[in-house]
Amino acid sequence: MIDQATIDRILDAAQIVDVVSEFVTLRKRGVNYIGLCPFHNEKTPSFSVSPSKGLCKCFSCGKGGNVVHFIMEHEQLSYYEALRWLAKKYNIEIKERELTAEERQAQSLRESLFIVNQFAAEYFQDILYNHIDGQRIGMTYFRQRGFRDDIIKKFQLGYSTDSRDALAHAALQKGFKAEFLEKTGLCIKKDDGSLRDRFWGRVIFPVHTLSGKIVAFGGRVLNAQTKNVQMKYVNSPESEIYHKSRELYGIFFAKQAIVRQDRCFLVEGYTDVISMHQSGVENVVSSSGTALTGDQIRMIHRFTNNITVLYDGDMAGIKASIRGIDMLLEEGMNVKVCLLPDGDDPDSFARKHNATDFQSYINAHETDFIRFKTDLLMEEAGKDPIKRASLISGIVKSISVIPDAIVRSVYIRECSQMLQMEEKVLIESVAKLKEKAREEKIKEEQRKLYREQQLQTTAGAPTADDVSVQKTADLENEVPDETRKTSGPFSEKNAISSEETPPFSGKVPPTDIYNSYIPLEGNEQKVFFAKERELMRVLIRYGEKIMCYIEDENGEEKPLTVIECIATGLKEDGLQFHNALHRKMLEESERHLHDTGFSTEKYFIAHPDPSVSKLAAELASDRYQLSKYHSKGQHIISDEERLHELVPRLLIDFKLSIVEEEMKHTLQALANQSIASDPMQYKKVMEHYKELQETQSIMARKAGDRVVLKI
Repeated sequence: MIDQATIDRILDAAQIVDVVSEFVTLRKRGVNYIGLCPFHNEKTPSFSVSPSKGLCKCFSCGKGGNVVHFIMEHEQLSYYEALRWLAKKYNIEIKERELTAEERQAQSLRESLFIVNQFAAEYFQDILYNHIDGQRIGMTYFRQRGFRDDIIKKFQLGYSTDSRDALAHAALQKGFKAEFLEKTGLCIKKDDGSLRDRFWGRVIFPVHTLSGKIVAFGGRVLNAQTKNVQMKYVNSPESEIYHKSRELYGIFFAKQAIVRQDRCFLVEGYTDVISMHQSGVENVVSSSGTALTGDQIRMIHRFTNNITVLYDGDMAGIKASIRGIDMLLEEGMNVKVCLLPDGDDPDSFARKHNATDFQSYINAHETDFIRFKTDLLMEEAGKDPIKRASLISGIVKSISVIPDAIVRSVYIRECSQMLQMEEKVLIESVAKLKEKAREEKIKEEQRKLYREQQLQTTAGAPTADDVSVQKTADLENEVPDETRKTSGPFSEKNAISSEETPPFSGKVPPTDIYNSYIPLEGNEQKVFFAKERELMRVLIRYGEKIMCYIEDENGEEKPLTVIECIATGLKEDGLQFHNALHRKMLEESERHLHDTGFSTEKYFIAHPDPSVSKLAAELASDRYQLSKYHSKGQHIISDEERLHELVPRLLIDFKLSIVEEEMKHTLQALANQSIASDPMQYKKVMEHYKELQETQSIMARKAGDRVVLKI
């Protein structure tokens, strides 16, 4: 892991205008620079770069951040990969923390396997271009498929001769260990201890990771000597660096195009991807003939919400793959399906058409998956009532996994018309399936917790209950009675859900214990969430600033910072930020407030957690300045000049809005059948609701007074 000192040196050295200019044509406008956004198609420049703040922002699509976030988004790299990219550009030596012996061994093994794979890729390419069999057999095959030389080179295609141990001999002569050749799957160890090449007599398709490293190979049989081989394609086995369920063929070459087009095409094979690239359609990936997995879906979802699955008209193949598409729907993706003309697969169709014609065909013939599945299976079911019932159950199941309630509702209405069924029946069926899935998830979590507790008990370690009791005892010993809350809308006795709390030491309770009836996700459009974001903007921009002076117990004036005002104001009513990331940032602000030279904006923008630094960069953007007021003399009063009035107002508005939301969800909880039928639970929820009413009444009076702290 890169140490913080090195991260700071990289951020200090990296000039955002310098870096962005490598990818975007910028022109100066005032103190900033503007250009066309590289993350979406636009004709009017809306991408702004601020050299003074070291931030960039597209005010159309919303993407941006500091220099690291820009490289992460543009090059589709991880946080630490982006830091290394910048370190290389500015010739900064990367210093990482010392690894344990086990970590060093694992890292050394992974690096060795990648090096062996890189050697093999170069070896296969050399054979393709310079060996007589490579030119006569391998290159002839690629040319017959219509692949141009630049495409062959781009995808690093290669060839392995008919000699069954040629690669093994070449690698051993270069000093590579037999152990690594076997672990990568390039070679197979025979009973006599000798090595045999896995891919002999085949054309080679290297598989690249998201960052471009060669992680595996696919080989297609060609020569007559290998005709007795049962499988046309042979792929690398699983290894320390290769897990086929996590890789997508072509993702390294497609990632930027996927972001730019905001759509991904999913095909079946290597040649489908390559031919579509050659025709000009680059936002395409392949699951390489395996069933689509959750990891692969999440990788695509990083770049787009929209996916189009291309089929070649093989009904058996379509029905087999339909099961996997439910996983795409469950991930919240917009799934469309396109059937290619009879006799064509993506490979052959791409070779006949250019990118414009290809896109036009897809736009004209693609349909959403639910409609496609309904049409496909309705035709098969015909008038058979049993088959129709089975079909409807399958479609309802697909709809039930869609996370967005509005999208589910639209599909239910459409299916009701297509299937000539009452919408009410479909709604009830979807609700039952969702409830069943929720119960299964709870049971699985309980089984997982039970297994973990059994393992802990077997090992003599404390159980989860023991840990919980100890944490409570620790907090009671550390926190003064006047600080610890024993009641209130978010108190421990009213716990409904809680998140894992990181190790904490100090006199203030951990801020990441959050107890509430409000769902943890899906609140971005709620009033309280907007108020919370406004408080976070003030915190990031002015957290360490003194907003006013207050009298202490001895009657002496002491300064009150924005951080202290927000933190204290929340704790006095037993409230917290709803968002876990916001809670983490507020807690860190309190912890570092009195560090020499501490600045919330600088600290969080350079934070090692990319989710924190990205949020800080977004909130620090000038476009998000809360407001500007004019005085009588037309002097513009900035937010910083009126923090003594602004922060208390925002704080009370947030408190009111989150209590109102909590009351609404508490009433919904009372309507829950399991709670209503349990007198103890019902009483507990009612007490919670009464506490909320009392808190709301007190805060409403405060809001009415609108007390402004004096500077």
